[in-house]
Order: sequence, then C-alpha cells, then structure tokens
Amino acid sequence: MIRIRELRKVFRDGSQDVVAVDGVDLEIREGEIFGVIGYSGAGKSTLIRMINMLEKPTSGSVQVGQREMTRLAKTSLRKARQEIGMIFQHFNLLWSRTVRENVAFPLEVAGWPKDKIDARVDELLRLVGLSERADAYPAQLSGGQKQRVGIARALANHPKVLLSDEATSALDPQTTDSILELLRRINEEMGLTIVLITHEMHVIRKICHRVAVMERGRLVEIGPVEEVFRNPRQPITRQFVQQLAQVPAASDERLHVPPHGEIWRCILSGNENHASVIPELIRRHALEVAILQSHIQPVEQRPFGTVDLHIQGEKEEREKARHFLLAQDVRVEVIRQDV
Repeated sequence: MIRIRELRKVFRDGSQDVVAVDGVDLEIREGEIFGVIGYSGAGKSTLIRMINMLEKPTSGSVQVGQREMTRLAKTSLRKARQEIGMIFQHFNLLWSRTVRENVAFPLEVAGWPKDKIDARVDELLRLVGLSERADAYPAQLSGGQKQRVGIARALANHPKVLLSDEATSALDPQTTDSILELLRRINEEMGLTIVLITHEMHVIRKICHRVAVMERGRLVEIGPVEEVFRNPRQPITRQFVQQLAQVPAASDERLHVPPHGEIWRCILSGNENHASVIPELIRRHALEVAILQSHIQPVEQRPFGTVDLHIQGEKEEREKARHFLLAQDVRVEVIRQDV
C-alpha cells in the first residue's frame, strides 16, 4: 500500500545541515494500523508529512497505492492528497466555521454538489458521534470532540489512507482511549490503512498491528507489536516497552511487607501462559506467596507487565520456584533478599 525507499530529508539551519530523516526504507500493508514511535526530534513527524508531500523529501521515493508521490505535478498531487486523510495534534480546525462547515470544507474544495455534501457530512457526524453538535463552533467543544471533528473531516473524501500526527497527545487518558477505539473501528469497518506517529507506547499497544521505532532519523526496529514487546532488541525500544511495565518501587513500610522473606519482581512478556503462571506457582510450590502489587497491560490480549511477590519458604523450594518461572519465560528480579 505504502512503499518508502531511501527517504531522506535535510533541513538547512543557518550554515548547518540538519538531517531529519536519514535513508528510511518502509512498507506499510493495506488495511493495517501501523505505528511509528520515537522521542521528540526523532524525525517521525517529518516522515509522516512526506507520505502526503506536505514536506518534500530531499531524496528518495514515496509510493502510495499506484502513485509515485514524489514525481507528481501540482494538479496530480492535489488529487492524490484527496485519498490521504490527515488528523493533527492540535486539530487544525477553522474556528469561524461550525462543526458541520468544518467537515464540509474539503468536499467544497473538491467540488462536490451541495446535496451530496450534506448527505456525506451527516453520515460522518453520525460515525464520530457528533450529530447533536453539528451547529456548534470549535471553541464550544472539548478536546476529544474537536479531534472527532478532525477525524470526520479527514474521512470526507473517502480516503484510502489516514495519517495521524500525534493525534491523541493533547488529550487526557480516557479521551485518548475513546479516540483510539474510534480509529480501530474505522480501520475494521472501512478497511482503511492508518499510519500514526506517537511517543506513547500505550497508543501502540492499544490499536497498532505493527510498529517501527525511530531514532535520530532512522528506523532502528520494526515488527509486529507483540513481537517487539516480547523481544525488544534496541535500547530505545526497551525504554519504550518499560513505559508499560513501570511500577513504583516496592516499599516494605507502605505495603506492610513482613521483615522476613524475599521480594521478587516477575516480568511478564506476553506469553499466552502468563495469565495463569502465578496461580500455578502457588499450587506447585510449598511457599507462602503474597502479591504486593502488579502493573499488567494487555498487548494483543496477552498479559505484559510486572507482578511483585513476597516469598517465604525454604531456600531449596524458592530456587525451584524461580526456575519454574524462568522456564515459563518469566524474568525474575530479586528486589529484596531473604533476611
């Protein structure tokens, strides 16, 4: 669906060249939700803006469907962009226009007749749940509602690709989840290819099929989301994965932990057996086991995260239990030794 070859973007900053995107090769499949994650300055926004040529590459090629975007003349490029919708972090709405008028705007530019515009706008407002706010102005909307207007507008011309440029980073967690669920539904019901960039691993976990990790203008790791979560190869990828596994440091006083025994941090990496591994540990071994705290996130419906356990019992039995967990692909960090 989208083929990127040797893509490079160099900006001139005074007397210096700044390489924002450095030789990226990437293929995005039709109908998938593909995420690009990286910290600020990694080049991910520049990369996504070169897909629809809002940013012209210094070199390399971008093909969307059968169109070689980098070779299109202005008229052909305008037509090609109608098949690529885009939603933005700060909404980019027309503040003097109502919700209905904002969604209608790209259709007016494309020369749709008024009766078809009205029908299409009604359809889109129903899709994003804003029919009752059609006559409101952006200033009267919440952040989540503004982004829903942005999504409806991006879908107006029946695009084949939807680009999302940090579309949820200005929203609170609950609103973020609702927007992500809307994007997932659009992907499933319309078969729309979605490319999103983010610096939040939660966004990737929630809806993406595959993910690419970007650092200093390069893609350093790419693969199915579950595989990348289970086996991150690059240090930056491990940093992002740890965002979902972070829990407060265990405090004996705060958690009322007995003075004797060990504290283990069990790191679950998405194995399908991990949902039952702690109960199985308790059943198999003659130990006193208490769950102190846990931070588990589902990744493609498999558990990922950490569980802190307080373990008491004979040293030999503790060692058997630790080897059992390791055999189940659970990494164990001993936070406190037996005292």
